[in-house]
Amino acid sequence: PEIPRVSLEDAKAALDAGSAIFVDVRSVEAYAGGHIAGAINIPLADLESRLAEFDSNQWIITYCT
Repeated sequence: PEIPRVSLEDAKAALDAGSAIFVDVRSVEAYAGGHIAGAINIPLADLESRLAEFDSNQWIITYCT
């Protein structure tokens, strides 16, 4: 299914409220170079196999830039 995009404003509000988990899907090296505070790093190639680590009721916001 298509996954809806999140606006920057909604993502910022979720970050400020702590109502979403932010997942950086870039490489470990890119993540180490800078990322959203509190974001976790799961490279895109590993994401599908690690989805079970998350509560399916939790709002998960992935990003790559």
